[in-house]
Amino acid sequence: MPDFLTSMDTPAYDETDPAFALHLGGKLETVSTVPLRDRDDLSLAYTPGVARVCTAIADHPELVDELTWRSNVVAVVTDGSAVLGLGNIGPAAALPVMEGKAVLFKEFGGVDAVPICLDASSVEDIVDTVVRLAPSFGGINLEDISAPRCFEVERLLRERLDIPVFHDDQHGTAVVVLAALRNAARVTGRSLGDLRAVVSGAGAAGVAVTTILGEAGIGDIAVTDRQGVLHHGRLDLTAVKQRLAELTKESEQSGSLAEALRGADVFIGVSGGNVPEEAVAAMAPGAIIFALANPDPEIHPEVAHRHARVVATGRSDLPNQINNVLAFPGIFRGALDVRATTITESMKLAAADAIAGVLEGELSEDHIVPSPFDERVAPSVARAVAEVAVRDGVARSPAGLRATHRGPRSAGGTST
Repeated sequence: MPDFLTSMDTPAYDETDPAFALHLGGKLETVSTVPLRDRDDLSLAYTPGVARVCTAIADHPELVDELTWRSNVVAVVTDGSAVLGLGNIGPAAALPVMEGKAVLFKEFGGVDAVPICLDASSVEDIVDTVVRLAPSFGGINLEDISAPRCFEVERLLRERLDIPVFHDDQHGTAVVVLAALRNAARVTGRSLGDLRAVVSGAGAAGVAVTTILGEAGIGDIAVTDRQGVLHHGRLDLTAVKQRLAELTKESEQSGSLAEALRGADVFIGVSGGNVPEEAVAAMAPGAIIFALANPDPEIHPEVAHRHARVVATGRSDLPNQINNVLAFPGIFRGALDVRATTITESMKLAAADAIAGVLEGELSEDHIVPSPFDERVAPSVARAVAEVAVRDGVARSPAGLRATHRGPRSAGGTST
């Protein structure tokens, strides 16, 4: 028997694993929203009726958002270079994750999403490709693109497109961290301005978390990488890390992560690695620990609980999960509802406030963020984001078109 036939008889994966069973055939399909029962339906959905709609859009381009699905569809774009905890696995291997992201968009925000996995490695190729695809979409969600290229990809796309561009690894994480920290501060009888925080990790998430906490009025913040605290005295800083050092210069800290944690109120881990228990023990009384690396938090939860009042991780099997799904479906829902041209910093801050506000009157040390399945979250975030988009002058349709689309968690499931 030929070798290739023999190899085909041996499964490349464990057929008894339920994860593989769930993914057979993929997690998405397209479903028509209009009937196609007879010749009359066909003549309206396609030729000749569709020509009238095309002509109307050609004459009035703004009608594309009213007469097509564009106003409710987002492209989930990756090059597969920084996937979850898997690293640079390439665009094909990244597709299951992008399908999953599209499922979350639909289930939690009522937003249709299309996975776009690009066989491209340069910033220019990614940007040019997305710009050419953009006429089909109302928004662009960038996903799992490695740093520092992700910063330039987002910046250039924001400059060249008049639709929302959102790098979720940065901003989704930052929004949920801010929401969780606001509530953790409340639980411990403090405000953001009372807190001294240390962020471990100077990648995409570290940059965005540091930026949004600074905008929200954190008392003091330092960022560390493997060599210690970022500050202007270091000669090894990249351009991105130099900007972080500038953002955090008021902290006037230097030295190692362990030194920075002495007396700190907050640890936010977005880098992986392991923090020694003695460094954790040196934090201030009533400490707050967000150890967000998956699957292994930077500080083991048992260690964290010995020395902190509030502990959060990125894991779904532990209390206080910092999960981006609390942010991105509602952010895009609100932005699409008012046809926003961009997502402003104020819109991100509003999203964080909305997530935190869902638990008004329900807070505890083990309950500082809502569950991803709390049906109050996405609508609250969407309303807040839409209102701020109007206030910021980036909304093209303040009244919105939400009524034309199925709502979040709609009957019929997860199709795009």
